Formats: sequence, C-alpha cells, structure tokens
Amino acid sequence: MLENISLSFQGVWSHKMRSFLTMLGIIIGIASIITIVSTIKGTNEQIKANLIGAGNNVVTVRLKQDGNEVDLQYSGLPQGVTVIDEETRASLDELDGVAETSVYRSRNWTEGVYYKNTSFNGNLYGIDDHYFSVNGYSVNYGRGFVEEDFTQARKVAIVDAKTATNLFEGRNPVGQIIEIMGEPFTVVGVAAKPETAAPTINSMEDYRMYADTSSGTIFIPTTCWGIAYRYDEPQNVAVQASSTDEMTVAGNNVAKALNESQVSGDTYAYEADDLLEQAAEMQALANSTNKQLIWIAGISLLVGGIGVMNIMLVSVTERTREIGLKKAIGARRKRILWQFLTEAAVLTSLGGLLGVGCGIGLAQMLSGVMGTVVAISVPACVIAVVFSMAIGIVFGLIPAVKASKLNPIEALRHE
Repeated sequence: MLENISLSFQGVWSHKMRSFLTMLGIIIGIASIITIVSTIKGTNEQIKANLIGAGNNVVTVRLKQDGNEVDLQYSGLPQGVTVIDEETRASLDELDGVAETSVYRSRNWTEGVYYKNTSFNGNLYGIDDHYFSVNGYSVNYGRGFVEEDFTQARKVAIVDAKTATNLFEGRNPVGQIIEIMGEPFTVVGVAAKPETAAPTINSMEDYRMYADTSSGTIFIPTTCWGIAYRYDEPQNVAVQASSTDEMTVAGNNVAKALNESQVSGDTYAYEADDLLEQAAEMQALANSTNKQLIWIAGISLLVGGIGVMNIMLVSVTERTREIGLKKAIGARRKRILWQFLTEAAVLTSLGGLLGVGCGIGLAQMLSGVMGTVVAISVPACVIAVVFSMAIGIVFGLIPAVKASKLNPIEALRHE
C-alpha cells in the first residue's frame, strides 16, 4: 500500500498541471460545501446566541391566560393563582435540569414612576434575593439588596446602567429618591449584566426581536410590591438551567410543578418560554435554503469525479506497456487494480485537502467582507476529505478494472 501511495505521488508530481486541472472540480466542490456549512453553523450559533442572550441559560416561566401573557397592569388579580413562597421556590431548585430559580413581579412600560418631574417609562421588577444571581447581574457601585431589605420591606431600589443614564442625566443615582405609585424609594445601587456580544441586527424583524428599546429597569424588593401596588400579585419565575441544552427540560419541569401546586382551574397556567424551540424553528428555515445550495455545490463534485475517471482512463492508455511488463513478470491482477485505485484516491484526497483550505479561507473572507458569522465545522472538514477519497475510489474503479484486465502480450505490443 505504501509503495502504491509513493507511486501515486510521483505520478501526480510528474504531471503537475494535468493533476491540478483534474482536481479542480473536487477543489471547487469541497470549497463550496465547506463555505456553506461554515456559514450555516455560524448563522445557527448566532440565532441561538441572539435568543438566549448572555449565555446564562435562563428561561422564563410566565403566568398565561389562554396562551397569552397576563398583563396585570390593565387586568384584575387572577383568581385561583396563589403566591409562590420561599419553600415552593426552593423545591423548584431540585427539579431535573434546574440550577437555580428566582421569583419576581414585573411591569413593562410602567406608569406612575417619577424622578423629580421626569417620568420613567421603562421596566419595574419586584425581585427576590436570587434574581441577580440567576440572571447574571452584578452591582457596579452602591450596594445590592440585603436580607433586611426583604424582611423589613425597606423602600429601596436598584437601577440598571441604562436607567442611571436616561433618568438621572449624569447625576449619581445612589441616594436619589424616586417615586413609585406615590411611594418614595431610595436608590441604593446601580447594577448591570456582564458585557456580551450584541445581537446581529440585519433587518426590521431582527430589530423588533432583539433590540432593547426600553428606558431601562428599576428593581425593588419583592416584599415592597404590595406597598406600591396595594396587593401581592402572582409571580413569574426565572429559571437558570444547568446547561443550554437543558433549558427546555428545566422550563417545562418548573411550569408543570407550578401548575400542580399554585394554580386551580383551567383559566390560567404557567408556561415556559422555549427559546431553544424558537431557535430551532429559525435554524430550520435557514437550513432549508442552505441545503439546496449544498446540493448545487455537490454537482461540481460529480463533475470532478467524471474528470478523475477521464484522466485515469487516459493514464491507463498511456501506461499500457508498463502494465503489460508488470503482468509479464508476475504482477497479479489485484495488484494492478489497487495501484490505479490508490492513484485515483490520492488524487482526489489532495483535491479534498486543498478544497477544505480554500473553503475555510473563503468563509473567513466572506465573514470579513459581508459581516456574516461563520463557524468552521471540523467534522465537516474531515467528512469532506473522506468523501473526496471515496469519489476517487468510485470513479477510479472502471479505469482500474480496465488496467487489471489487460492482456500482458497485447499490452507489450501496444505502441
């Protein structure tokens, strides 16, 4: 086998231009497929990152009515839904796929929040002492909530960096008083999530899905929610899954447990936001188009295979006397067959390796020029090289069989 491989490389090197032109179809086909697969993988990862966000594997379990989120800002208190106590929340942490949970209340585009004469139209969250940990927040300056803030229902607040900029106009927020539904709350800290890559927004649809257009977020202790809104509302649950792939399982397990313990009747139900399912649907849409491109690129591999067969038939004709001499001195048919199959496989494998290199380079170039996200797939590269070798074996079989069947006497007479 090693001798056959050595002879194959000698043949390729002695006919460099002819060998390159023969490999060209393989190179183009493999390069096209590697580029497309890398773009598909990069796009899928970007879709997943856009939806999941910071990568802290958080899925939200919300109270819904007939599949629609309950808007407590404009509707009455849901009947048959009890408040989630600490014991119940702790039991959710023990469910499969769950790392940690946090219960919270919220108002989006809230009304009745002011700083001096400036109204605030962002988000208001009533959170427990697990919320920042689950969602990856850290306090930049000032302080976070302490146990006494919850047990004594202190009227304190933490704002995010966006609120600090938009609402306080350059002033230090810590120590400032904001009014929430007529109640004064003292700002004690400014919190933020870790810096992450921003979602790629290429269209208005992407903007509506990913862009954060709120004025920011204000956090107060969940025990103060009744002070501002006069009654304790049912909560939503932020679930930190043990891994990204466990998000669906974790969310569904928490929703099921809450529906069994906190909800009576069929009007309301807790449902998990299945971000992985949303990502899968968007990925499937992108993949359906890209798979067609892969089939088109595959046609060039077929053309390349035909080119290999053609050049190997020419090689058999050119080396007829050589084949006859080998058979005359005792070379068996099987040895001749393997020699030509090896030569075809080496030729296409070289084309496959060059194609992989060109594909990676082309993918990186497209990423730089067009701003598309690419992710090189190592398994795809390995499969491409193996597939190119298989093309050489398949399309080199007919010339190899022809060579092995030559009559040694007739071959020696060949001019």
